[in-house]
Amino acid sequence: MRLSITLPQFGPGATLESVALRADLADSIGFHGVFTSERVLHPVRPRDAYPPSPDGRLPLASRSVLDPLDLLAFVAARTTRILLRTNVLILPLHNPVQLARRVATLDVLSGGRASIGIGLGWSRDEYEAMGVPFEARGERCDECLRAMIEVWTKDPLAFEGRFYRFAESYVGPKPVQKPYPRIHVGGQGAAAHARAARFGADWLPAGLASIEAIAAGVLAYRAAMERAGSARGEVLLLCFPVLLRASLGGSPAAERRPLMGTANEIREDVCRLAEAGVDEILLAPPDDSLALSRGGERVRARMELLRSLAS
Repeated sequence: MRLSITLPQFGPGATLESVALRADLADSIGFHGVFTSERVLHPVRPRDAYPPSPDGRLPLASRSVLDPLDLLAFVAARTTRILLRTNVLILPLHNPVQLARRVATLDVLSGGRASIGIGLGWSRDEYEAMGVPFEARGERCDECLRAMIEVWTKDPLAFEGRFYRFAESYVGPKPVQKPYPRIHVGGQGAAAHARAARFGADWLPAGLASIEAIAAGVLAYRAAMERAGSARGEVLLLCFPVLLRASLGGSPAAERRPLMGTANEIREDVCRLAEAGVDEILLAPPDDSLALSRGGERVRARMELLRSLAS
């Protein structure tokens, strides 16, 4: 099982020191990659509930968010091994030519380590702020991704779609990875599986409550890929947060969610997830700022413990 880790990106804990330390440790300890996510704004009176939250409220930390691609570019300059991924960019809010060039630039400057996670988002406030209609966002997402693939793979190229169009042009640089960086589609359910299958992409689910539900989702995703004639994609599971309790005995099964418990319980979950078809787990550890204030070795110890969960 491969393990990747999020970077400090949200709130006051997302500092130069915390980002640099976690990125350096991820690169040296043996994590597979690092991820960033996208939050455009934190509305004071949101029109839509925040899906991961029990009460629908946005976390306070999302009032200040480092840009996902700029953050990965910073990390690319100080690492040599880890993959650099987004989880996920709200694709309909981006221009395909500009975003394709930014991702290709990251791929070139990192020596071919970029990959892109995409999704639809859920916030009408963010769509309004970016001047993009909330309606037909699924169609817009697919067309944006098709246009990006054209930019990555052709020169010169022209594109004529419902939402995007540009005259025949040269657009560079092209990615180091051929034909283009890996794509993973975020989301739950048939729509996300179908989108991943259309583009031969990996699937990144989040927020599934049980390993049984994850296994069922993997089967549905594999079936969608087979119907579309796509090659076998990977399943990258987002776990937010991962909670390690003190190893003072097991937790009652009825009270425990996957990847929350003692180190031994989480190791058992990792094995079960591998059996269910999950290829990689994205871990989102707690804020490093308190541990960092007490010395970088505390951060290292916690990350080494997290890395050991797949051993």
